[in-house]
Amino acid sequence: MAKVMTLNTHSWMETETELKFEQLVSALVKADYDVIALQEVNQLLDSKPAELDAYFQALTDQRVIHQDNFAYCLIKQLKAHGLNYYWSWTASHIGYDKYAEGSAIFSKAPIKPHSLLVSLEKDFSDYHTRQILIGETKLMNQTVRVVSGHYSWWVEDRASGFAFEWDNTLEFLAQGLTPIILMGDLNNAADIEGEGYAYVKQTAPDLQDAFTVAETTDGQFTVENSIDGWEGNNQQLRIDYILLSNKFKVKRYRVIFDGQVSPIISDHFGVEAEIY
Repeated sequence: MAKVMTLNTHSWMETETELKFEQLVSALVKADYDVIALQEVNQLLDSKPAELDAYFQALTDQRVIHQDNFAYCLIKQLKAHGLNYYWSWTASHIGYDKYAEGSAIFSKAPIKPHSLLVSLEKDFSDYHTRQILIGETKLMNQTVRVVSGHYSWWVEDRASGFAFEWDNTLEFLAQGLTPIILMGDLNNAADIEGEGYAYVKQTAPDLQDAFTVAETTDGQFTVENSIDGWEGNNQQLRIDYILLSNKFKVKRYRVIFDGQVSPIISDHFGVEAEIY
């Protein structure tokens, strides 16, 4: 059995940032996850470089990690509580005109990381530019590929947007044979017919949705109101996912950081799963 979790952190953009950071640390220490995927992991463009240790698993073209990098700050606090994770981070684009924004993976086992440009856009200053982070690591005594992704919205022209990025993701993942655990913010709601989620099911039948196959589920939606990118939204949406190879089974799926299971710390709720 293993526990995995994903969260779009909206880091450093929330009110009561310090309190919510402490609540996240407390929850992670208590849950003791084996693998964590985080998105919207920010660092200021002009902050100072951090001092890294051997737990950081660098990319071949690694962007410098800064002292305020949200993942780096988390790692330091978890270490202070006796919880050590190997970790990696990639940056996709400039967010909110001041951050390098990207995705992170934490794993209790060493990671071989790879950053993949999946978007049509390549300009770091353009928020449409999307890099996903892929980490090969060990889980339940086997090698797995963990993906932390933050994708674009659906557009009808499949030569860009989510469909383009998803196709590039699948093309890369098809090059390997090891099982996949893909987690993150797909920016496509499960209950919107004919768009991104339907495209995922159509193009990746070997990836199962943890929510739909779990033996036990607790919660469903990960967004409940208007947020960045979903301005004017007034309905409950499931846009954060744990998708995994068919060889895995899901004992439990649970929405977290929803104000019920644990405090709301982001504009997204998180999702965790117990798999075997």
